[in-house]
Amino acid sequence: MQNLPEENTKIESNLILPVLAVRGLVFFPGMMLQFDVARKKSMLAISESLARDRLIFLVTQIDLSEKEPTGDDLYKIGVIARIKQVLHHSEEGVKLHVEGLCRGEIQSLVSEDPCLMGDVKKCPILTYKPSYRSEALLRIIHEKFDEYLRLFKHVPPDVLMGVLQEKDCGRLADYIASNISIDFERKQYILDELRPLKRLQKLIDILSEEIKILAVENEINQKAQAQMDENQREYFLKEQMRAIASELGEDDSPQQEADDLREKVTALGLSKVCEEKLLKECDKLYRMPYGSHEASVIRMYLDTCLELPWKKSSKEKLDLKRAQRILDRDHYGLEKVKERFIEILAVKNLVPQQTGQIICLVGPPGVGKTSIARSIAEATGRKYVRVSLGGVSDEAEIMGHRRTYVGSMPGRIINAVKQAGVNNPLILLDEIDKLGQNFKGDPSSALLEVLDPEQNTEFTDHYVDMPFDLSHVLFITTANDASRIPGPLYDRMDIIELGSYTLEEKLNIATRHLIKKQLKKHGIQPAQLKFTKAAVKELIEGYTREAGVRTLERTIASICRKVAKLIVSDPEGFTTYTVKPENLEELLGPRKYTRDQLTSEDTIGLVNGLAWTSVGGELLPIEVAVMEGTGKIQLTGSLGDVMKESAGAAITCIRTRAGALGISPKFYEKCDIHIHAPEGAVPKDGPSAGIAMATAITSALCGIPVRHDVAMTGEITLQGRVLPIGGLKEKSMAAYKNGIKTVLIPADNVPDLAEVDSVVKENVKFIPVKRVDTVLETALVHMPRPVTQDAKLLSGDVAAKLPATPELFQ
Repeated sequence: MQNLPEENTKIESNLILPVLAVRGLVFFPGMMLQFDVARKKSMLAISESLARDRLIFLVTQIDLSEKEPTGDDLYKIGVIARIKQVLHHSEEGVKLHVEGLCRGEIQSLVSEDPCLMGDVKKCPILTYKPSYRSEALLRIIHEKFDEYLRLFKHVPPDVLMGVLQEKDCGRLADYIASNISIDFERKQYILDELRPLKRLQKLIDILSEEIKILAVENEINQKAQAQMDENQREYFLKEQMRAIASELGEDDSPQQEADDLREKVTALGLSKVCEEKLLKECDKLYRMPYGSHEASVIRMYLDTCLELPWKKSSKEKLDLKRAQRILDRDHYGLEKVKERFIEILAVKNLVPQQTGQIICLVGPPGVGKTSIARSIAEATGRKYVRVSLGGVSDEAEIMGHRRTYVGSMPGRIINAVKQAGVNNPLILLDEIDKLGQNFKGDPSSALLEVLDPEQNTEFTDHYVDMPFDLSHVLFITTANDASRIPGPLYDRMDIIELGSYTLEEKLNIATRHLIKKQLKKHGIQPAQLKFTKAAVKELIEGYTREAGVRTLERTIASICRKVAKLIVSDPEGFTTYTVKPENLEELLGPRKYTRDQLTSEDTIGLVNGLAWTSVGGELLPIEVAVMEGTGKIQLTGSLGDVMKESAGAAITCIRTRAGALGISPKFYEKCDIHIHAPEGAVPKDGPSAGIAMATAITSALCGIPVRHDVAMTGEITLQGRVLPIGGLKEKSMAAYKNGIKTVLIPADNVPDLAEVDSVVKENVKFIPVKRVDTVLETALVHMPRPVTQDAKLLSGDVAAKLPATPELFQ
């Protein structure tokens, strides 16, 4: 660039010149510049200028986006310039080399087609008288320019020399404005000012503002550069550490491992809180020395968290027919359970986002609670995981151990989800009624959060210490005794009762499933060992007595082992073996249970009661003997407190109606009564044997036999009312198994008959009773005669004849 004094340029005051509108550029007098021209009108203006005296008026347009500017789109003040050279840069435009001569002001546009032609007036060159003010402005502008140069280092050295040589305020202002990096609007602001001192003052203001901006910009750049230098330094040191570790043969350094884990954490796409927590652990691992114990703890924690299926799910199969087919294939019976899970699938079809099903299967051992859960998992397409809770007494087994402890690990629930590999498995919580409780906490209370659909969306294991969503998990729990499940936990589950199997159901289960399973397990071909239907029935009745089929399966396995011995002993001579009722004793020994446990005769003082146990219902005989004595009452048979109180209530009830029953009102003074429940080693408790005791006592006192094919259950009151009991389904099954034809039940238990198996209702007659009188009328062979006015007290001579002459009680 070359500074050309304006006063040396001889130009007329008014000229008609081609006008070249430029975008984003402002020209000053004395400025030489090359720039590209591409617009059609601009190139025509250049051609017009070359055809004349090579003079052209350069003016900046106000709006940069305007493609075809007119007079209103241009600033008034511009520069009259001379075209020094035109280079053909490309087909789309030319490169123009111009020299600014002096300021000019466009008065009007003479024409706009084919190019802009304007009436341009040369601006007067104003002078000033040197003074202290002008000298001060020159010094200030030099200081400001020096400060500008310290902040903006892209100004060429020759520009600094030009500034030092120039002493005229106006030309210095133009020279500096043309060589500093400011926007075109502020440059136009300088160009518009014709007074030299005022022009210099405006430039000082602009430079002061620009210096402030550059200072902030440099500060920001320095911080960014420092950060970048720190990052580069850190990267360099990391690479050095990796190189050193590689030379030492320590390729698995914590630093490299931390970087790999950080990438895996980022790829998981977790929530912001969880991701920040894991990344923080990665940073800790990075700073750990190689082989430290704490590094291994952090590494194990990160591995555990990364293995959890945070967002991985298996596709659930919602085909109802397929599910029904699988359930029927694997299990015979259990219709209520199958129907319940088919309903779950149906709801899932209608509401795919449905969550929170928690089912509890309650029933005696061996009825298929655990095995049907596996079939449900297959039918629904879920991964199956079993968690055994029997004997768990430590809360940390459920919630996990905090990482502050040595050897800490996640709880069983999180471990089960990790084992499944998906966040929507079927988790079987087996034996939930056998949870323990001690000083280490209460696991059943810890399960409250797991089995609550409203809370388990953010289940927090103590080890993982981050919320994990369990709402997609299908929880199935099993229990033998629902009464042992804590109330709050019981309330969170949908209870499904599984009763004891009938003879027909056991027969079908054995023939369809158990025999095939054991033959395969023992390597025996179906043609080598066959079971007749009568033999299977004899196995069930004579060698097993249980609610489920586990003992039956073990018995079949025992037969398979004996046959396997025969096959191996004589592989060529052995053809086939058929199990029949007559050779069961040879295979299994003598029959363990008699075919008919009931006496075929009606007996005095012997009543068939019914009891509930965790393994199903049982027949509970009650025996009563009356002897001469002093009114003592003796209770034997390992009876609990409630059952003893029930016996006392039965005796009082009989005393209140002794006259109506033909019993002397003073019998309790002359007779000892002994109440006994056989199988004395087995503890018995509960109020449901009340009417059985009352019936047995009445029978013994009156000498009237009790029907042998009648059983009963119900609680008795002092006034002879019969109150409802529990476990009717299991008790009715026990009556059916033992050949009972009639069962007396409390009238309030009639709605419970809907739960009783249909085969039981077909073979057993249920009689609802409200008072003990109805019980006695049904159970006794005949009702006793009421006491007459001449009734006498029992004497010693008569007592010797008891119970052969019971009528002497009257």
